[in-house]
Amino acid sequence: MTNGSSSGHLSLREDGLTGRVAVITGGASGIGQALAVAYARAGVATVVGYYPGDPHDPQDTVDLVEATGGRITAVEADVSDSAACDRLAQTALDVFGRLDITIANAGILRRSPLAELSDERWEALLSVDLTGVMRIFRSAAARMSTGGSMVAVSSISGGVYGWGEHVHYAAAKAGVLGVVRSLAVELAPRGVRVNAVIPGLIETPQILDAENSLGREGLDAASGLIPLGRVGRPEEVARVIRFLTGEDASYVTGQQIVVDGGLTVRFPG
Repeated sequence: MTNGSSSGHLSLREDGLTGRVAVITGGASGIGQALAVAYARAGVATVVGYYPGDPHDPQDTVDLVEATGGRITAVEADVSDSAACDRLAQTALDVFGRLDITIANAGILRRSPLAELSDERWEALLSVDLTGVMRIFRSAAARMSTGGSMVAVSSISGGVYGWGEHVHYAAAKAGVLGVVRSLAVELAPRGVRVNAVIPGLIETPQILDAENSLGREGLDAASGLIPLGRVGRPEEVARVIRFLTGEDASYVTGQQIVVDGGLTVRFPG
């Protein structure tokens, strides 16, 4: 007779996540929602932050997590506001008694040619997509358990490639990688690991926005460029994040993992 570890699935004991508490920004949909569900299945309680102007209902995430038997609370949180980030991180302590994991996932995407890219547009996007990462990590670091883990969500746009008419977005996503590397060094003495994921073309509400991103037609056309022959799913990115915050990645910090089906390593043509 063999034990459960030979089945190819991580047991709760093996990944070391059971009983931990995670804060996830941008938790109302997409990768954030998929991650909350993945954590629930691993025995992790979650505090999900959501932007009040987001058209997606955070109750959908709550319902999905609770359907798996998981513990969750949803908190209104604008990551462009330092006080809101403090409240979000503090909620983990107030509701669940600890904070072990922080995922900086909140982001916005706006198309803007350089000639139309005002200072205000530039600063508004970077305040969420770059400075927002620093804010939530700063708030969490002040409250996080020794031996915790942080993951920031970057993008192949900026993290690997350039993207015309999205220079502010690409700059923010490239900057996220510098934040991760530097905090990995600074927080290492506390045993806190900091890493990044770089998603490729993942089918999320953001990428399906035809005004600011590819839209359905553009996404379907781009799938032919991906060696695996399809776009990614939010849960596929979520599983990589879950790995980075578990014990199997206990010696991994300051790194970035590209989750793109091979898109960025394919030779053009």
